[in-house]
Amino acid sequence: MKYPIGIQSFDQIIEDGYVYVDKTGLIYQLVKGGKIYFLSRPRRFGKSLLVSTLKCYFQGRKELFKGLAIDKLETEWAEYPVFHIDFNGTDFTRSGKLDDIIGGTVGTWEKEYGRTTEFEDIGKRFAYVLQQAHQRYGRRCVVMVDEYDKPILDVLDTGYTPTIDGKERLLEDIHREILKSFYSTFKLADEDLQFVLLTGVTKFSQVSVFSGFNQPSDISMDEQYETLCGITQEELEHYFAEPIKALAVKYKVTEEG
Repeated sequence: MKYPIGIQSFDQIIEDGYVYVDKTGLIYQLVKGGKIYFLSRPRRFGKSLLVSTLKCYFQGRKELFKGLAIDKLETEWAEYPVFHIDFNGTDFTRSGKLDDIIGGTVGTWEKEYGRTTEFEDIGKRFAYVLQQAHQRYGRRCVVMVDEYDKPILDVLDTGYTPTIDGKERLLEDIHREILKSFYSTFKLADEDLQFVLLTGVTKFSQVSVFSGFNQPSDISMDEQYETLCGITQEELEHYFAEPIKALAVKYKVTEEG
C-alpha cells in the first residue's frame, strides 16, 4: 500500500496507485447542491487535495474516478473552464507580492481568453475573462481559491507599513483592499459562474474582504460536509485494514488495540 504523504494532486494519487480515501460521494452532493461555498479547516487537513479533486471533476476527467462513488452518480462528465488560484506557499510579508501574484495570474488567463482595455480594476478584468471563457466553452466557469486568507494572516498585527507613493500604509489594509477588489469578481460575473469554492484557515466572517459579492454558503460547520476533509474512524478501518492487521501482529495486540 502506497501512502500519498505530502501529495496534494488527485490525479497523481490515482494514476500512481496511492491509497485514496473516497470523498467523491460528498463532492457530488456539494457540486449539485449549491453554487458558492466557503470551507474553513486547519492547515494540512486536505483542503488542497479537495480543490485538486474538484478541478479534475470539472475538467471532465472521468477516467480518474473509475470505481469511486461518483462514478455511479455522475452521468454527464462535462468539461468546464476552471480557474484556480493558490495563495499557499507564498510569503506575503513583502510589499507588492500580492499584487504580483494576482496580477500575474489574471494576466496569464487574459493571454488565453483576451483582455479589454476598458478596465484596470483587477476584479473587473477577471470578470471579463470569465465572460469570455463562458462564451468560448458554452458553459459557466468554475473558480477555486485555496488559502484565501493567507495574504492577510501573514501580515496580521505585524505593523508592517510600506511607503507607497510617498505615504506609509499598513500592509494589512493594502491586502484587504486588493482581495476585496479581486473577490468582487464573484458578484460582477455571477451569470458566468457555475461553481465557486474558497478554502482557508480562518472563519469566513473574521476577514472582511467579501462585502463586494454575494454571501457564500459557509459549510465549515455543516454536519453534511463535516467529513469532506480528514479521515474518520470508519474510513481508517476500511481503507487501512491490511496495515492495521500487520501492526497488530507486529506489536502483539488486537486490531482494535
